[in-house]
Amino acid sequence: MKKFISVKDLPSIEKALETAFEVKKNPYGFQHLGKNKTMVLVFFNSSLRTRLSTQKAAMNMGMNTMVLNVTEDSWQLESEMGVVMDGKNAEHLREAIPVIGKYCDIIGVRAFAKFEDKEADYSERILSQFVDYAGVPVVSMEGATRHPLQSFADLLTIEEHKKTARPKVVLTWAPHPRALPQAVPNSFVEWMRETDYELVVTHPEGYELAPEFMGDVKVEYDQKKAFEGADFIYAKNWASYTHYGQILSKDFAWTVDEEKMALTNNAKFMHCLPVRRNVVVTDGVIDSPNSIVVEEAYNREVTAQAVLKMILEDL
Repeated sequence: MKKFISVKDLPSIEKALETAFEVKKNPYGFQHLGKNKTMVLVFFNSSLRTRLSTQKAAMNMGMNTMVLNVTEDSWQLESEMGVVMDGKNAEHLREAIPVIGKYCDIIGVRAFAKFEDKEADYSERILSQFVDYAGVPVVSMEGATRHPLQSFADLLTIEEHKKTARPKVVLTWAPHPRALPQAVPNSFVEWMRETDYELVVTHPEGYELAPEFMGDVKVEYDQKKAFEGADFIYAKNWASYTHYGQILSKDFAWTVDEEKMALTNNAKFMHCLPVRRNVVVTDGVIDSPNSIVVEEAYNREVTAQAVLKMILEDL
């Protein structure tokens, strides 16, 4: 595997899950692959789980790790081509990226959507430059449009908890005080479409995801109807794609609560975290025995390590 930007970079879903179960069973059994190799984790945005889980995964593989917080630890970086650099940005990604690549064997990059220009965000302007110029494999630690490490962990978590071969999985929009990117829901839908699960997406009108991610997945605009008989409820907020970056609703009627969970088939509750309690989901749901958000977060380490194992095996 030469890079990990989306589910399409995997050899197969089956191989990825097989590798994840393998490293979860024996997390320190493959350190020979990472010996004398280095991973640089480049953060343009803040992180908790992604930072810790990816660094721990690299360490489990025997790798050295270095973390670069672009806004705090380096020159301010320019990403636009053809720009006259007479402002605050002192260095261009075109030079910075290949230099970083010389110092390591794998680069992880986290760069969110800026909500200033849909075309720029959906072309993954920063992430794509790392892929083009690094000279080493690049792992997306969340881009403007996808969060593949999170989606891989979500898939593994569902596989571990499903009680039927084809569970009903519901992705539900929930309210939030801030405008959040579509990366997690885009990626979740993209990964679920690679399975044979029954996938239902529910959200208020105006929150439709980009067609390239939704494909032929149908939207159920009645949240309660969507919840009926569900085996997994995945809650997430995202800002509008069609009215790009805008908050069209803060309707607390979409908060995931005990009444709605009672409509399900004793469903497990999932969320990528961090989560706004009693906004996205009530305390009663997230603190219930059916909440698997902490296990889901732990699987971030497992699946990051699986990705690194597949990349290291191909170096």
